[in-house]
Amino acid sequence: MKANDISRVIQILRRETEKFSLPSVSQIAIPKKDRPFRVLISCILSLRTKDEVTFPASERLFDRAPDMDSMARLDPKEIEKIIYPVGFYRNKARQIPEICRRLIQEFKKKVPDEIEELLKLKGVGRKTANLVRTVGYGKPGICVDTHVHRISNRLGLVKTKDPHQTEFKLREILPERYWIDYNDLLVTWGQNICKPISPICSRCGIEKFCGKVGVTTKR
Repeated sequence: MKANDISRVIQILRRETEKFSLPSVSQIAIPKKDRPFRVLISCILSLRTKDEVTFPASERLFDRAPDMDSMARLDPKEIEKIIYPVGFYRNKARQIPEICRRLIQEFKKKVPDEIEELLKLKGVGRKTANLVRTVGYGKPGICVDTHVHRISNRLGLVKTKDPHQTEFKLREILPERYWIDYNDLLVTWGQNICKPISPICSRCGIEKFCGKVGVTTKR
């Protein structure tokens, strides 16, 4: 894929992904109230967890504790029961109230909107920080998860070894006006069409732009 094809690819993906559900973190963020906080917590739950598990677990947790004050008071054992079976649920059950207490004590109950500040919170990596910035605050950032990393390389847009490299390469070549949308578009496409093994190229609206790098079998 050539860099000058990016605009066309984004336009096609915006149209094609309308028929699919949004990623779970974006669905959780739809209510405007406390959006950055909802994105932060649901993104932590989403790590190493499928969307079909993340979304209901997030809803259960926010039903029980709708804000950081009430969530900070929850016992980790109770959180474990609420969020199970998300990946690493015991670790996350300890991290979540700790994060809430730090937000209350050190950040005056405001989720930071800067990457470096977010990274100070235990359990928050670049993927989560970028997602809070983009989905939570609507500010420029590039969130790279396994789908974004895989598809960006499969297209031939980047040639990188890990999500960290992919994020910084995309920052160089991807016009900033596409940064916020890029994650949702590629995650949705990766979950439904551009699957890790045997992508459904016959139904792919951007197939003609794709270098199919590393693709050995397809449908």
